[in-house]
Amino acid sequence: MFEALPAPKLDGIIGLMQAFANDPRTDKIDLGVGVYRDSHGRTPVMRAVKQAEARILEEQDSKSYLSLAGDAAFLDAMETLLLGGAVPNARVAAVGTPGGTSAVRQICELIAKVRPGATVWVSAQTWPNHGPLIAAAGLTARPYRYLDTEAGALDRNGMFADLAEVQAGEVVLLHGCCHNPTGVDLTPQDWAEVAALLERTGATAFVDMAYQGFGEGLDTDAGGLRHLAARLPEVLIAASCSKNFGLYRDRVGIAMAVVPEGQRDAMAATLAGLNRQSFAFPPDHGGRVVSTILGDPMLRAVWLEELDDMRARVQDNRRALADALRNATGSDRMGAVAAQQGMFSILPLSEAQVVRLREDHGIYMLWDGRVNMAGMDPSRAGEVARAVAEVMRG
Repeated sequence: MFEALPAPKLDGIIGLMQAFANDPRTDKIDLGVGVYRDSHGRTPVMRAVKQAEARILEEQDSKSYLSLAGDAAFLDAMETLLLGGAVPNARVAAVGTPGGTSAVRQICELIAKVRPGATVWVSAQTWPNHGPLIAAAGLTARPYRYLDTEAGALDRNGMFADLAEVQAGEVVLLHGCCHNPTGVDLTPQDWAEVAALLERTGATAFVDMAYQGFGEGLDTDAGGLRHLAARLPEVLIAASCSKNFGLYRDRVGIAMAVVPEGQRDAMAATLAGLNRQSFAFPPDHGGRVVSTILGDPMLRAVWLEELDDMRARVQDNRRALADALRNATGSDRMGAVAAQQGMFSILPLSEAQVVRLREDHGIYMLWDGRVNMAGMDPSRAGEVARAVAEVMRG
């Protein structure tokens, strides 16, 4: 049966992980893989998570199935975290998913169910898996301009010029905060203009929220999403708890739809049906950790303190690298790195220069120059900056 099955092309990020693991150099630097690391280079289990898990171990008395949508306490807690009461609960349908990736896939399958082959507008720079997930659902991805590479800022004119072509029945995918891979976020005014455009055209917003809390704080990071939800009749949402709860391997995600009240039950049943057709019941452990933390004032306070510390560390890393690049290059061309948000930024490097950094200096980053600021050790920022300056000089 499988004699003619071709080997799939290796995912770039997975390939980079393998190459880094196989590199024998002891001074190598991993700025590629998108996980948070502390000052010791570890991705720690958060204290609040350990305390919640201990409580669950003590109190949980069954591992039986829940519903196809998952644990109601998790869904309610995530609705509050994401939407903050911007819309009535009667307008929100949601299901748990195995991570944010599955949430994106389920939303794509939902779109395909009602609009087969629909166009999904995606920022020209985006998470590498967005395109394959959109294509796997039989949808068509169409790019809109996003990053002004010279300024390291939003190409506002280009973005809105492209989105002016959006039609009713199409979908616009937006990063809720901490844009991956650019670190360039929309301002409140930008979000208001996007909302007006979607309202005018009849297109549907699809917000991918993977880094809430890593930008300017939980509520500020969700401000754009909440504005869209309050203003538009329909908003689709995929969210992940991998980063802000550190639950990477536990795969905790949620697929959510904001719809008019009269459509909520049909949407909830449709989302549950999509779960049934793929993985049936979503995993419970990580979601229960999240709902336990968010539902307990003491654990929530511990978690918020840890999240604040992680955000501050990433911001310190940004400033350290921006200063080091300024010193190494004698230019402020990459100074915008300090002002960007979240775990990632794109350095203005060619693929050939990225290869040189890896081969000559043991510095690993994605082919497009994306660097993981959470993987940066500030004490090595100068070393990274000098290597970047060297390859840019040729």
